[in-house]
Amino acid sequence: MTLIKSISGIRGTIGGSQGDNLTPIDIVKFTTAYARFMSEKHGGKRLTIVVGRDARISGGMVNDIIEGTLLGCGVDVINVGLCTTPGTEMAVITYKADGGIIITASHNPKQWNALKLLNEKGEFLNDAEGKRVLALAEDEGYLFPEVDAIGKVVKQEDFNPTHIQQVLALPLVDVEAVKARKFKVVVDAVNSIGGVVIPALLKELGCEVVELNCTPNGEFAHNPEPLPENLTEISEVIRREKADLGVVVDPDVDRLALVNEDGTMFGEEYTLVAVADYILSQQVGNTVSNLSSSRALHDVTVAHGGEYTAAAVGEVNVVTKMKETGAIIGGEGNGGVIYPELHYGRDALVGVALFLTYLVKKGCSMTELRATYPAYYASKNKIQLTPAIDVDNLLLEMKSRYAAERVTDIDGVKIDFAESWVHLRKSNTEPIVRIYTEAKSPEEADSLAQKFIAEMKAICGLE
Repeated sequence: MTLIKSISGIRGTIGGSQGDNLTPIDIVKFTTAYARFMSEKHGGKRLTIVVGRDARISGGMVNDIIEGTLLGCGVDVINVGLCTTPGTEMAVITYKADGGIIITASHNPKQWNALKLLNEKGEFLNDAEGKRVLALAEDEGYLFPEVDAIGKVVKQEDFNPTHIQQVLALPLVDVEAVKARKFKVVVDAVNSIGGVVIPALLKELGCEVVELNCTPNGEFAHNPEPLPENLTEISEVIRREKADLGVVVDPDVDRLALVNEDGTMFGEEYTLVAVADYILSQQVGNTVSNLSSSRALHDVTVAHGGEYTAAAVGEVNVVTKMKETGAIIGGEGNGGVIYPELHYGRDALVGVALFLTYLVKKGCSMTELRATYPAYYASKNKIQLTPAIDVDNLLLEMKSRYAAERVTDIDGVKIDFAESWVHLRKSNTEPIVRIYTEAKSPEEADSLAQKFIAEMKAICGLE
């Protein structure tokens, strides 16, 4: 199986052998390393760390190991239990904690879990900090504190209601206007924590909610990544229920995909585009997304008089670039909305509240709103890696072959053509090469992807 150590945390499959999977021993090892790093960073002070988890089957087990390990390291714990990734981030901020650990493997299948590591701002550790944690994990000479210095669980609290109220209090969320519209919304939360939080948020906004896969038991009803091919059931339910829209989130609720009233996909790339359109209509400013995100955000930003900047893939990279450029809205094209007015983290709750407000103010349907944006179509594919494949050399070869085009290499290789682009990069979370393409039609995007897949497979001798 697999254990992946990256900028996205420590991610692996449950069960199997130590060092190759996310076993109890590995959980203790990396939790201890994180506690040591945070103690270093904060001058040896007694730390308070927030711990939250999604509804994965292994979540309770992983939570208990992490909590016990932190206590054994002399760290006090605030445990927010079943909580979204953005909610855990907000808990760090709200409680003025020194950091946080989110137990989630995001969109990965149910056999996976992960430790996502936060700083005192409720933001992910940067690359240098992550590498220091990994280095400390290899040092087995740590002396644990004696009994009088072990940590305590200082708070156990459901933070989700607080997070919802923090979102509803945002100045650009018009609660009364949304309530008056009385939306009927179908929610697919893939049987994780979103099944609790998203319906609760929508009901606060006066919506009628039809729940689909909203039991937080970790038994994912379909592939948990919110891509069109995984969302056939909600499309049928929307049409049957004559709903105004569908809301789909991943297991830890940092990604938001929307479905139109006719069951077609609004497009997860366009979640951020629509929210940014609303924010920029109220305030001129800059935007940021990653290299794999749609050109539509650039187009909308420029139309509103702002500047768009692309960052490397990964939330921490987007956040860094947003701070550098003073961006007022940003995120990732996978449905991740980052609204600094609340916090620097992808937050599906923020996305839902701002989107519904905008839909009310526009006075139109989902399909009508979608038609106002530039028509770009994405295709997302991947090539499974083998130990024999030298990915770095493969990407260098692709860069060389297309040197006559506009090439960006801050994160893999992105090649911009006149009316399309392709982005080739090694995944931070899975042993694959991702191939993202975008073009003026689905057929063109798919054709471009297949061309590059065939070319790379030929280079690697996979065909």
